[in-house]
Amino acid sequence: MKQSNLIAVKYLGMSDYLQTWQDMKNFTDARTRSSQDELWITEHAPIFTQGHNGKSEHLLDTGNIPVVQIDRGGQVTYHGPGQLVLYCLLDLNRRGLGVRGLVTHIESSIIELLAGYRVDAFARKDAPGVYVDEAKIAALGLRIRKGCCYHGLSLNINMNLVPFSGINPCGLEDQAVTQMSDFDITIDVEQAGRELADILIENISRE
Repeated sequence: MKQSNLIAVKYLGMSDYLQTWQDMKNFTDARTRSSQDELWITEHAPIFTQGHNGKSEHLLDTGNIPVVQIDRGGQVTYHGPGQLVLYCLLDLNRRGLGVRGLVTHIESSIIELLAGYRVDAFARKDAPGVYVDEAKIAALGLRIRKGCCYHGLSLNINMNLVPFSGINPCGLEDQAVTQMSDFDITIDVEQAGRELADILIENISRE
């Protein structure tokens, strides 16, 4: 396999959201055809992020948590400690992947990860993300530039879910949220990120 087709996995620990967002944009702008794809595993301090077409009506009561308007698709979501954020910096053109195909790979990879812990999860055609029963456990949002993507997904591991009550998560009114710890799963963000990255890489590499 060519070096450019390999995907590097990087663990950033707890990272500043704004700086990481800028780093993703810089990485994407500097890419060449031979640039290696990367997945970044991280978590952030409490912050709400609103997609570029996001509607203010979905911000209900954000309190003193900052709200940042960003350049991904989708509506508003919440990031906080104990949540896995996996950023996907991929050359879609080189991999022959469309946006819909990538979204499917991301969702199916999360579902596969959860199945390994005996949690039955599913995706919805009408609302991107991954759900357990009626509760959302993972969200995703992407930006495409120069045929490459950045941003990615968030998976709730073991976090304070209360801030989600201050928004309509991903624009869904009265949407319940859940996390892996609700199912007596003990796993930290880095471990979950590395396991999910391995599954995602395998699924993407089948293309």
